[in-house]
Amino acid sequence: MAKPDLNEFVTAKIASGQVNEDDVITLRRFIYGDMAVSLDEGAALFRLNDAELTYAGTWYELFPEAIADILVNQARPEGYVSNENAAWLIGQIEADGHVCSRTELDAVLHVLEKAREAPESLEQFALRTVSTSVISGKGATRAGNDLQPGVISDGEVEILRRVLYAGAGCGGVAISKAEAELLFDLNDATIESENAPAWSELFSKAVANHLMAMSGFTPPSRDVALAREDWLNQPGGYERGLGGFFRKMISGGVSGIRDSYAVNDPFAARGASMEAEIAANETVSEGEASWLVERIGRDGVLHENEKALLRFIREESPNIHPALRPLMDKAV
Repeated sequence: MAKPDLNEFVTAKIASGQVNEDDVITLRRFIYGDMAVSLDEGAALFRLNDAELTYAGTWYELFPEAIADILVNQARPEGYVSNENAAWLIGQIEADGHVCSRTELDAVLHVLEKAREAPESLEQFALRTVSTSVISGKGATRAGNDLQPGVISDGEVEILRRVLYAGAGCGGVAISKAEAELLFDLNDATIESENAPAWSELFSKAVANHLMAMSGFTPPSRDVALAREDWLNQPGGYERGLGGFFRKMISGGVSGIRDSYAVNDPFAARGASMEAEIAANETVSEGEASWLVERIGRDGVLHENEKALLRFIREESPNIHPALRPLMDKAV
């Protein structure tokens, strides 16, 4: 159970209608006094957040930080979010019956960005949250902003980018089919809107990433990680290994993946074999081509963002599947 004093303090703050700077300091002492954060303490923070009080600015730093500490830093193995903990987080967000707030979305983003691996369900939840906010015109990405419903803003593109390239999402490095489907759904829903220019680039490169299966390397499973935790805890092990690999990979398409093998010592020995694998994966397969043709043709119109996607594939993929030729000819 959470510390009784913390629950009493939260109850008192809810009754007062506000959380000031001194209250946030007190909350930090309650939570971090024993150098550990529990799920029960996290639930107390959610109860305080759900009360929709007047909060000091530092509350918006404490809340996502503490939730990430619970699910990422306190986990075993450290950095790996379990299915149970991901379900706990989503359940806490949905418990009040309201849409996900920006503070809660920030907590999810913190978890995804700090984790080495997280369940697909958590990433899908974040993507759906942004998509719902865009289409409805209200929700996590719209609080306090005068944004038009059905139009993707620069800020929302950046949130989507953070979710997709956090490194902890489903499939590791590569964009999954489920993620690509969500991006297509959002693109179809906003196709006639004046979206932020950055949306076209994110959409085309992320979907192309899925189609060309640019995975190269994925984090070990939780079971494997439990056996390898000593290696992961070595000084610089993660920064020089998986973490550095992810950061290098997202910087530049296929070439970024190749470069990532060259600069990360733990993977250098695998470079030659991976080079051949990546080159093979650049080619869009028959199944991937069929999926893309079906997705683009679903509404009967070839839109500008879809043309940008096709042009990007044409530039990056050495072999274009015949099924894509008719579409490629239109993507001028």
